[in-house]
Amino acid sequence: MLEISNVSKYVQTQEGRLDILQNVSVDVKKGETIAIVGASGSGKSTLLGLMAGLDLPSEGKIKIANHSLTELDEDGRAKLRAEHVGFVFQSFQLLPSLSALENVQLPLDIQDKPQNYLEPSALLERVGLSERKHHLPSQLSGGEQQRVAIARAFVTQPTVLFADEPTGNLDSITGAKIIDLLFELNKEHNTTLVLVTHDQKLADRCARRIVIESGQVLREES
Repeated sequence: MLEISNVSKYVQTQEGRLDILQNVSVDVKKGETIAIVGASGSGKSTLLGLMAGLDLPSEGKIKIANHSLTELDEDGRAKLRAEHVGFVFQSFQLLPSLSALENVQLPLDIQDKPQNYLEPSALLERVGLSERKHHLPSQLSGGEQQRVAIARAFVTQPTVLFADEPTGNLDSITGAKIIDLLFELNKEHNTTLVLVTHDQKLADRCARRIVIESGQVLREES
């Protein structure tokens, strides 16, 4: 499902080249659950963004569902993301002027309703928000906003779902509920799940953990 081959990411600074990731190679199978863990500044979120096609590596190749991200232009990468990728952010990234239902509907509007999609109202009911679907994000708690974000990520039935610290802004009880929801939906739809987290309980739920240190894969654990 995902092939990351000898990927490096670096930027030029006044002090010279800054290496963020160095020669990273990871393969992820369909339906697999992967946690990327490591200290702050180790390159975890950078790797996640590269995997999702939100950025390009300085060196190396990345494939999603046998499509090479690194050989596509920006329009091609956007099309590939729309067809295969869902993303859940730590800060939810809901549009404040849209209701919960409209936020979940948004990816379908952008794609002009792809063939395989889930009904937004039914999905909000699935995440326990059927009675809150007409509320704005400002009228929802943090946990409710994250559930809307998860519903939005699943609405297009993505091949792979990326999550960047999905419980980072939530208390432990709410975070535990969000973890359960993510893995329930992952199992129901056989979606590949790749996440970055500092939450050990969340990492332990994944089939495999990739430990990043100073921009390199230190080890893999299962």
